[in-house]
Amino acid sequence: MNMQWILRRPKTAAVTMVLALGLGGLAVAAADHLINPPATFKFANADEPASRNSFAPVVKRVLPSVVTITSSRMVKTGMQGNPFGGDDQIPPMFRQFFGDNFGNGNGGGQFRTVPRQQKEEGLGSGVIVSPNGYILTNNHVVDHASSVTVIMPDKQEYKARVVGTDSKTDLAVVKIDAGTLDAVTIGDSDKVQVGDYVLAVGNPFGIGKTVTMGIVSATGRANLGIEDYEDFIQTDAAINHGNSGGALVNDRGELVGINTAILANGSEGNQGIGFAVPVNVARKVMDQIIKNGKVTRAYLGVMAQEVTPAIAKAFHEPRVTGALIGDVTPDSPAQKAGLEKGDIILALDGNPVNSSAELRMHVSLMEPGTRVNVKVFREGAEKTLPLTLAEMPTETAKAEQQENNGTEDALQGITVENVSARTARQLGLPATATGVVVTSIDPNSKAAESGLQRGDVIQEVNHKPVRSTADFEAAMRNAKDTNLLLVNRQGSTMYLAV
Repeated sequence: MNMQWILRRPKTAAVTMVLALGLGGLAVAAADHLINPPATFKFANADEPASRNSFAPVVKRVLPSVVTITSSRMVKTGMQGNPFGGDDQIPPMFRQFFGDNFGNGNGGGQFRTVPRQQKEEGLGSGVIVSPNGYILTNNHVVDHASSVTVIMPDKQEYKARVVGTDSKTDLAVVKIDAGTLDAVTIGDSDKVQVGDYVLAVGNPFGIGKTVTMGIVSATGRANLGIEDYEDFIQTDAAINHGNSGGALVNDRGELVGINTAILANGSEGNQGIGFAVPVNVARKVMDQIIKNGKVTRAYLGVMAQEVTPAIAKAFHEPRVTGALIGDVTPDSPAQKAGLEKGDIILALDGNPVNSSAELRMHVSLMEPGTRVNVKVFREGAEKTLPLTLAEMPTETAKAEQQENNGTEDALQGITVENVSARTARQLGLPATATGVVVTSIDPNSKAAESGLQRGDVIQEVNHKPVRSTADFEAAMRNAKDTNLLLVNRQGSTMYLAV
């Protein structure tokens, strides 16, 4: 039965074809069930305005101001002189003629490591911030580069001159001579709020200009160990390798940050946690670079640390805010103005100081010679001291940026001994230094959890001097729930709440 159907099918089709030729439209109508009807479309009205939810107009304004930056540098590498690989790969014939030390990389062999230079290339992004050719980018994009090239949105390439860099904020300024350029509109990063829409624009992985969207996840991010001076805008807008130096703009297309880093968590890809240098910081750094060729920072002369709840309780300060002075540098503006260890800095010229990182950033953006009023909390009362900031000495620049954090409870698990002249010398302290040195500490103790270390010299407990082990034992007997230790570590003092 099936075979008959298959054989007859062509014959029926032939008849249908004849009928189609003879009856025209009637045949087509009869076969409608075998033909797909034409598709119909509803087209958009070209005059209808774009959706109010689209960022296209913003992107259109910003894209001409974002460029790709490539750099090259020569780095020295070593080339192993043994052409056979390791010693176990040396043919016996060569050992027979040259001995067992043939190929020894320790200087006794016939072949030696030959230094050579290798070209290393970098990729990043940049933002045109001035029509006359100034471009902001990251320091790590152009650091030690022998050649820097700026690739414009229209693919034109220009050799760029590095005007100056600032490694402490990872910012750099480069300049090209290309006539009048489309400069981005500068926003106010101080007005950025958590939850604001932001767009990250750059050239990730070299694939071409890319725009990603997210929100501001946090502001004032610091203590991340990325840069010396940190006050980052955190965003979940996708930032990847190659986005460095690109633009972070708000929903009006105004530049609010320079994209700098991501939290990669062992991967080179985006994890939804990216960081940008606020444009207000970048602009001040840029102004100094253009004016002086470098950034000159003001200097206060204190070692500041965070105010934790335990620290605040120990100082009877109801607010967990400010920056606690752990040490004051001799002959510094802070010492001359009367600032003391144990003062908690609350404000500079009326601007609140919420953390030690914020204090460092505030001071670093001021000019040397600036007069400021410092509000401090001391012995249960607020006090305002005027002072004049100095220029940061190079040798103290690193120490000024260090931060020490305290933690919690109880003086158990600590072994101490008196500080002798010899011990003081070994610890880098003055021969007249007093206190007790921690010789061992139980790693599971609360003191260890608070940050106390072997080699620390305890000089005060709860504001009372400790000059001997007897003083320390007395302090242990009078220990409180929260005890405040003044500790000297490698010549600098800090407070720990134990």
